[in-house]
Amino acid sequence: MKIALFATCIVDGMYPRAAQATVALLERLGHEVVFPKGQACCGQMHVNSGYFKEAVPVVANHVRAFESEDYDVAVAPSGSCVASVKHQHPMVARRAGHAGLEERATAVGKKTYELSELLVDVLGVTDPAIQLGSYFPHTVTYHPSCHGMRLLKLGDRQAGLLRGVKGLELVDLPEADQCCGFGGTFSVKNADVSSAMLADKTANIRSTGASVCAGGDYSCLMHIGGGLSRQDSGVATLHLAEILASTETEPAAVPGPAGQTVKVVVK
Repeated sequence: MKIALFATCIVDGMYPRAAQATVALLERLGHEVVFPKGQACCGQMHVNSGYFKEAVPVVANHVRAFESEDYDVAVAPSGSCVASVKHQHPMVARRAGHAGLEERATAVGKKTYELSELLVDVLGVTDPAIQLGSYFPHTVTYHPSCHGMRLLKLGDRQAGLLRGVKGLELVDLPEADQCCGFGGTFSVKNADVSSAMLADKTANIRSTGASVCAGGDYSCLMHIGGGLSRQDSGVATLHLAEILASTETEPAAVPGPAGQTVKVVVK
């Protein structure tokens, strides 16, 4: 297949290794990856803050960018951004009275998948250790992000992939379905509430004894990782894509002290 990479702002700007790992996984499976160069922000921050009118040109840009490229499906290493493309983009266009843009946004959304959704539902990955060579010999707990869980209905896809990684011990996270408190601009506008939610989340993560907290959204992992680092917990955060891309011949580095970058080599 020809697969278009939707990198997302936070991954492109702060955590490009998640995008690199995504590309490595897809190429490892024999697929061609293309990058629509016109892509930018999906507008999720605008919509979540109520700036629907201002979000219209952002949505239009995303639609143009992904209409300009020839591909079979698009993928992003982010449940929240994919949820925005699928659910918010048509709504924004509809509210603005742009029926044509709504139709085009809906068409782009139908071809856009979150990474685990694409791997499991479209590409048929059921055994990452065999099909991807995934190897990560660490104890891991897993935080399911709200948008992936509630809007995309990802269910057990991400956790199921983690369970199939050779050497990985997955420990259930208490109250896993509770929000980490990030929520984009929510964490800025409601800092005290956000911090209290984060404290609950990090306490649950630390109670598992895991050395790594995995997830499918670097926005949540950034928030969680900041809390764990300030607590000097020794627990690292790592994206699902990076764990799946880690191999036995070139494994991920053992997570270091809190706040230290975890280097993952992908091939």
